[in-house]
Amino acid sequence: MNLQLRLYPDPVLLKTAAPVEVFDDELAERVARMWEIMYESKGVGLAAPQAGWSAQVLIQNPSGDKSDDSEAQVIINPKITKKWGKSRESEGCLSFPEIFVDVQRALGVHLTWQDIKGERHEADLTGFPARVVQHEMDHLSGVLLVHRMSPVDKIRYRQDLEQLALEAAER
Repeated sequence: MNLQLRLYPDPVLLKTAAPVEVFDDELAERVARMWEIMYESKGVGLAAPQAGWSAQVLIQNPSGDKSDDSEAQVIINPKITKKWGKSRESEGCLSFPEIFVDVQRALGVHLTWQDIKGERHEADLTGFPARVVQHEMDHLSGVLLVHRMSPVDKIRYRQDLEQLALEAAER
């Protein structure tokens, strides 16, 4: 499978991703390619659908720095079991280049997930890592930045969204 960054309005971005059931070398290879895509694109997180792969897989490194992987995580089949607090911050998305909008998210989440070997984990995430995970989990459900935009943002970015759609039609 040729994984590459998908831009709005690619249809794979709108689908609910399938759970991962097999934890093998192919999974590890695809996740390794996701890291390449994320760092090449200067991102802090990437969901598998953004790479053209319908799977409940996301990666995050809140530092965005390949040489600082102290907070880097591979998160497979994630579930948020608890949320607390509220935070409204500006978010961008690799599938929506140069578009930034304020999005309200939970300030903290209790997350359960599996790692690349299929082992189960759970943890509380707060602040920026919690925001990144919530953003990437939206992608696993087919929810995009455009769905989180206010009416004013949709007007402000209408030309940018139309341009992305035009470029997609030309590909």
